[in-house]
Amino acid sequence: MKTLHPTALSRPLASIGILLAAVFALLLVGCGRDKSESDTGTIKVAYLGLTCEAPIFVAYEKSMFKEEGIDVELVRTDWEGLREGLANGHFHANHTLVMYLLKGIEKSADMMITAGVHTGCLRVQVGIGSEIKSVAELRGKKIGVPTHFNSPPHMFASRVLAAAGIDPSPEAKQIEWMVFPPDQLGPAVGDGRVDAVATADPIGTILEGQKLVRTIADQAKDLPYAEEYCCAVVVNGELVRKHPLVAAKVTRAILKGAKWVHENPRAAAEMGVEKNYVTASVEINTQALAMLKYTPGVTKGKQSIELVASDMKRAKLLNESTDPVALAKRAWVDLEGVTDEWVVAQNVERIRGGGRPAVLPAERFAALFDRKACCACCCIATID
Repeated sequence: MKTLHPTALSRPLASIGILLAAVFALLLVGCGRDKSESDTGTIKVAYLGLTCEAPIFVAYEKSMFKEEGIDVELVRTDWEGLREGLANGHFHANHTLVMYLLKGIEKSADMMITAGVHTGCLRVQVGIGSEIKSVAELRGKKIGVPTHFNSPPHMFASRVLAAAGIDPSPEAKQIEWMVFPPDQLGPAVGDGRVDAVATADPIGTILEGQKLVRTIADQAKDLPYAEEYCCAVVVNGELVRKHPLVAAKVTRAILKGAKWVHENPRAAAEMGVEKNYVTASVEINTQALAMLKYTPGVTKGKQSIELVASDMKRAKLLNESTDPVALAKRAWVDLEGVTDEWVVAQNVERIRGGGRPAVLPAERFAALFDRKACCACCCIATID
């Protein structure tokens, strides 16, 4: 019988030991990574019940969050609770108005913007028989705004006024601002109490359809506003710092949901109503979604933040001491795997009969609201 030298025996044992140590180390690393990811628990995505939040509803109902490997709970809230919840970590993500977010981040709210979702629906309108042809002619005029100051319609109007060389701040007294309930904007401009109104769709289109107003500034059509995002994905700051991969996953799911909405606005509208996310009728919800452009993006999203911050400062909507460039930089974060290339590469299904409807003329769209209550407004929100 051949006797093996002790060193010969030790070689395979040593090799096995090294292999086991390596496997154990990999397991530790793997377990550590899994634990880090699972430490987040259920990701809470907030929503307000707005028509324009369709990408969130689609990402949930079509299992896009699950495809990214995250467990998500949708939690309904209100405007006041949304920003507070995003800042303190009660909510992890949402997509909402850029101006609303920047004002909160200026006040040190702990949240960060990660991508653009859709373009906007804000307008400045004058009476149908008004001699006013441009925003520059509004100096010294009365402008009606819905519900309260610092709503998105008021802020958009302030931005276009500042761009035209008019100081929109109350202190300057170059504009007399007047607050009305949304349904009173039409009568107010019709009877001459105001010279112009700041509106958000569907109100702006309804007033046009009723032949009460004419639009002189349109966020959806006029440059540079037509190229900026109205709403963007926002995530809690602590989530970004501790779990950037999770923040990237929730962002990607919402962006894929936005692409799905772009291809299937009618189906998305039906889903929102049937699942009780929104209370508008399917017909109104479909038309409202068809008016928005869901072309999610990253590079343009970042550029939008910079543009909006600069405009807000010029319009005195930010504090005098705020540096808009620094604010935009603080508000934005680039996440791994969240790129324009990734967005373009995503293919989504097309639902038969769920595609883009013919957009109704303003008159026919307004007629829908003669029969239905207006519940689809997405931008009547406080920014303070």
